[in-house]
Amino acid sequence: MHVRNGPARQRAWERRTELPLLVASLLFLACYTVRVLARAAPVWHGLALAGTVLIWAVFAVDYGVRLVLSGRGLRFVRSHWLDTVVLALPLLRPLRIVNAYVALRHRRGRPRFSLYGRVMAYAGTASALLSFAASLAVYQQERDSPGATIRTFGDAVWWACSAITTVGYGDVTPVTPLGRLCAVFLMVCGLALLGAVTGSFSSWLIQVFGREDRDGRTDREDR
Repeated sequence: MHVRNGPARQRAWERRTELPLLVASLLFLACYTVRVLARAAPVWHGLALAGTVLIWAVFAVDYGVRLVLSGRGLRFVRSHWLDTVVLALPLLRPLRIVNAYVALRHRRGRPRFSLYGRVMAYAGTASALLSFAASLAVYQQERDSPGATIRTFGDAVWWACSAITTVGYGDVTPVTPLGRLCAVFLMVCGLALLGAVTGSFSSWLIQVFGREDRDGRTDREDR
């Protein structure tokens, strides 16, 4: 399907919807939290389930609209593979906070933080959201499984913190296939985010020390 001015219309749609969809993703995470933790409250559980289904439908509509506006068909799916994965696994939606930041920057103009600050802020926020989402998912899978060591949500949070930081104490570990799949994904994300933070911090230090060296040489030459 060919859409006239498709890419421009797609970008305009994304700019208008990115921030509302970020709010929707946080609401999805909140509804999922209620579903997992409020086991003894059927009413809240039902409302949370309805909320997750409704918000997922919003994500699906957004994906479909962008697919149609792009006019690229399968090429859009290949070039926006993260969006496709997020549609299948909405708990990963917080990974798109970079897009939300870009949309907010376009509205406010000049970014408020330096490049290194933005990278570290994104990595820290993404790590916290991913750890929380993984804690919920693993706790839901593990709590009633035979031989499980993750019996409480506190156990799940402790496991997520040790997994995403690649420490891996091993005192609590997933035993179910889905739980272990979550563990692998969280460890891979942890390595990537930790590498981004370490690289940005090292680059910032090099820049600071290089500036000090240049200033020092300038002062000596002036003397």
